[in-house]
Amino acid sequence: MHPNLVNYALSYAEHGFSVIPIGNNKRPLIKFANKPPLTNTEIHEIWQKYPTANIALKTDKFFVIDVDRHSGEDGMKSIKALNHNEWFKDTLTERTAHNGFHFFFTKPKDLKIQQSIGFLPNVDLKAHENNYVVVAPSMLGDKSYKWLNHEPMREPPKGLIDLILEKQKEFKPVEQLEGYKPTGKTQTTELFEKIANGLGKTGGRNNALASFIGGLLFRNVDPDVAAQLAVIANNNTKDALPIQEVERTLNSMVEKEIRRREANSE
Repeated sequence: MHPNLVNYALSYAEHGFSVIPIGNNKRPLIKFANKPPLTNTEIHEIWQKYPTANIALKTDKFFVIDVDRHSGEDGMKSIKALNHNEWFKDTLTERTAHNGFHFFFTKPKDLKIQQSIGFLPNVDLKAHENNYVVVAPSMLGDKSYKWLNHEPMREPPKGLIDLILEKQKEFKPVEQLEGYKPTGKTQTTELFEKIANGLGKTGGRNNALASFIGGLLFRNVDPDVAAQLAVIANNNTKDALPIQEVERTLNSMVEKEIRRREANSE
């Protein structure tokens, strides 16, 4: 276990980053969404309470191309297939505990970079102001995150920006739809709307997520598809739940749906 995590946390804060203490399960140890960055005093107090806490940085002023390379998958194939290795050079880069990569870029001032889970196969774009990315020298088990260079974060190259914008093209309804209000909403309508509008306010998110997944499974949606829709709905939630919580709820609701079907077949 790294002995000076608090010093690293303080150093990140001094460099202008919003620091978040993380447990070994990659989940935050504090509530941080829509809150100001931790002060030095708060960092000292938190690491005194959790001396082995890992460190994450909030993706508020920067975004990260997160390349996954475990469980037999390799997101670097997706990166190489772009044929633009130069996009990912000369910017701050770290190797993750699972041998993946984090490429850091500053957020352009005049463009909104939207978060995109599954931006490319086995590659996520982490950009939500209430999301975070784990950084060195954090450890998962006996494996650590490690900076591969000390380059400053650079502005994303134009080609990368064009690719991101192409994938997040804004949908603008035609003028005739303005003022149109549907009537006769059903539970199915609400499921569709949750995908776009998110899970609602903090406090009711877990129940809303369980209800959302349960509603999909009840309507015979494939569990893998339900998982993808749950991730989208969660990403569209102002204070999104940790991805592990989404996975836990999905597994729980699938088990519940299996039991329901078995009971009905008896």
